[in-house]
This record gives sequence, structure tokens and C-alpha cells, in this order.
Amino acid sequence: MISEPARKVHTAGSSAGKLAQIGYGGGSLMIEGVHLETIAAEVATPFYCYSADAIRMAFRDLSEALTPTGVSICFAVKANGNLSILRLLAELGSGMDIVSSGELERALAAGAAASKVIFSGVGKSKMEIAQALRAGIRQFNVESEAELDAIISVAKGLGKRAPVALRINPDVDAKTHAKISTGKRDDKFGIAFTDAPALYARAALAPEVDLVGLAVHIGSQILDLAPYRAAFLRVADLVESLRNANLPVRRLDLGGGLGIQYHQGPGFDVRGYAKVILESVGYLGCELTVEPGRWLVGPAGLLITQVLYVKQTGDHLTAIVDAGMNDLMRPALYDAMHPVLPLRAEGPAQAKLYQVAGPVCESSDVFGTYQGLPELKPGSQLAFGCAGAYGASMSSTYNARDLVAEVLVDQDRFALIRRRQTTQDLLALEIDTKWRAASEDRTFQPSRAV
Repeated sequence: MISEPARKVHTAGSSAGKLAQIGYGGGSLMIEGVHLETIAAEVATPFYCYSADAIRMAFRDLSEALTPTGVSICFAVKANGNLSILRLLAELGSGMDIVSSGELERALAAGAAASKVIFSGVGKSKMEIAQALRAGIRQFNVESEAELDAIISVAKGLGKRAPVALRINPDVDAKTHAKISTGKRDDKFGIAFTDAPALYARAALAPEVDLVGLAVHIGSQILDLAPYRAAFLRVADLVESLRNANLPVRRLDLGGGLGIQYHQGPGFDVRGYAKVILESVGYLGCELTVEPGRWLVGPAGLLITQVLYVKQTGDHLTAIVDAGMNDLMRPALYDAMHPVLPLRAEGPAQAKLYQVAGPVCESSDVFGTYQGLPELKPGSQLAFGCAGAYGASMSSTYNARDLVAEVLVDQDRFALIRRRQTTQDLLALEIDTKWRAASEDRTFQPSRAV
């Protein structure tokens, strides 16, 4: 049936409906107590829809599993930066892991305490550093000697001490997708393990720095505990070495990367993860932090779309839907496949293969090939599962398409938490352009071709 051996075919809905908060009632797909068809009638497709209860349960499950370790949780804002989602997590007691000043503004606007914000990322500008220092964040995770110099310079100018942890690259392969690996020697993230002791000693002498400890993050969508154990043991060895050199280490940021199961297979073992933390670094007496993102919000979200056309393409049918790669980038960027559920469970599952593709003018705008869907026709509505992380946060307006809307469901009610950004909204940013004369002391010199 499959003419291309490399093609991945997934059974529709193989994991999208595992959450108790997502399932069928009266033949119609629901999130908590709300039928998605009801939302779709009011909020045009495509749109993201999240379960507040699923997020609460995930946070509480993780908190409970980590209680023996004394670990604090900081949500990775890049996974889903919607204010309503951040507010929900802040109310549960979560801190925030940010990678830009924009995410800092979002976290603070959502009610997160600056004292529970950790600033990660390899490219912090001096403006962003100053903004974070003024806000009073918990710590900067420093990724290079040059960044440390920038923080020292900004802190000195502001008359402040910057709380700093050095992010270490432990050269550990997380066995995840190459584009979300962050802990191998050649990855752009972190300070080389062999360089860390000298830089740590130097940072300890800087009066503008409050050197609090170390950080490590080896990648994303990790399901195997072995890479965590390897990375944490390397960090533990470094802590002992630094302490033997009379350099204090009071905090360890253990990063995130906890994976979710998009299709069949076992999920991430959070209790096993807690055991790894206890056995590898628990004895050090450090304040511990983890930075999950996907694990907390990924399964709680769906992307709702509608079939526009169905056509024969080779040995399979292609269903063109109104959601595109600009709405959900993961399939095009990572070759990821999300489970699919029909909004209405009517008719038998088809033996036919359906390639589900978007309308964007790119060959990579394909969500995957699925079997087990009912017959699809124009107007059929589908839900891509496990879409609560790195979906809306990575969306764009490519092809001059509207920026996708977001909806939050809480029990038997729903709210539009991000309205659709239309082309008219974007045109307003461009129509008032004005020509300016070049300053007399700056003469344009075209560069020579190399």
C-alpha cells in the first residue's frame, strides 16, 4: 500500500485522546466540558485550544514527583508564552525560565515574581541585561565569557550585583533530534566543561557578580533518563572540584527537556527523573531548579483545522486543510508528526491513507500521512493533538496569513485568549513609513563583493 518505504504513517488519534480532559461526548470531540464544534462555530479555524485542567494536573503531578528532591519548577516560557497560560502557571507557584526581554515582560505581565525568573539563552543584549537587573530577576544563566563581561559592565553601570550561574556544556548526547540538542560539545550552548573552572574562579572575584552556581540543559523532547544521569553526574563532579578550590556553589539549575509521547509508547517517567536527581546531585545540598516546558503544556493543547479540499495524490488522498506550517511549524522544522482526531466521530475508519497538508506555498507544508481517519471531505474538522507547546509560540504570518487565534477552556466555559491577528492589523504597522535624509557625516560606501 505504501510506495515509499521511508514514509511514516501514523494511526489517527493514537495518543491525542489519552488525557481525561480530551475525549468524545455524544460523538463530538470535547475539551473538558466544552464541545470543540461549539468553539469552532464562534472562533473560525484554525485556532489553538488548551485545557486549563490538564495544565494544572501536569504541574501538580510533576511537583508531587519532585517533592522529595526539593526542586523548584520554572516553566520554559518559549514553549507557550500566552499570558493566560503563564498566569495559570504563576498562580500554581511556578517560576519562569526566559530567553529574551520580551519573555521577561510577558512573565511579569502575567503576575510572575521577578525573583522567580531565570534568564537563559546565548544572545542576551546589554539592553536586555539591564532590563532584567532592574527587574530583580533570580539569576542569569551565563553561556560565554563574553556574556559574563557584558553582565559585569552593565551591572557596574547600574550600581548593581548580578546573580549569575554558569551554564555548562557537559558534552552529553541526549539522543534527541539534532535541531533540539543543546548539550553536545559542538552545540552553540553553554561553556565548555574544561573551561568552566577558570571562568568560575574569575567570576567569583568580580564585585559586580553574585556567583550563585551552575546550570545545565542538554536538549528537548528527551524520553530516556540515561542522558540526564550522565549530565548531572558530570555537574556533580564539577561542583565538588569547585568546592575543593574554595569556590562556593549554592544553586544548580538542571534545565528541562522532559519529553512527551506524540504517538504510541511509554511517556516520560517523572518519578524516575526525580530519583536520578536525588542520586546524582541530591547529596550536594544545593538549591535545585528544573525548567520544563513541553511536558507541562504540550498534551493540553489542540490545533483545530478544517478540510478545504480532498484530491488524489499518487497512491493516497491528500486533504488540504486551512491550518498551515505558519500555524504549526514543528512538522516542517523537525519532521514531527502530531496525532489527529476528527471533531466528529462519525463513520467507520478508512483503510485509505490521507496525507494532511496545509495551504502554504511550500512543499514542506505537510503535517503527515495518516490511516484510520473517517472519510474526509470539505468541511470536515480535525484536531492536531499534543499541540500546546511550540505551536502558537512559533506561529507566524508567512504568506500574509492571519496569526492563529488561541482559546482556553476551563471546565464548562471557554475564552478567546489571543484574538486572530489579521492582515489589516499588520498593514497598520507599515503604512505610515516616512523617508529620512541620511546624516551628512555618514556617507554610504557600498561594500566590495567577496
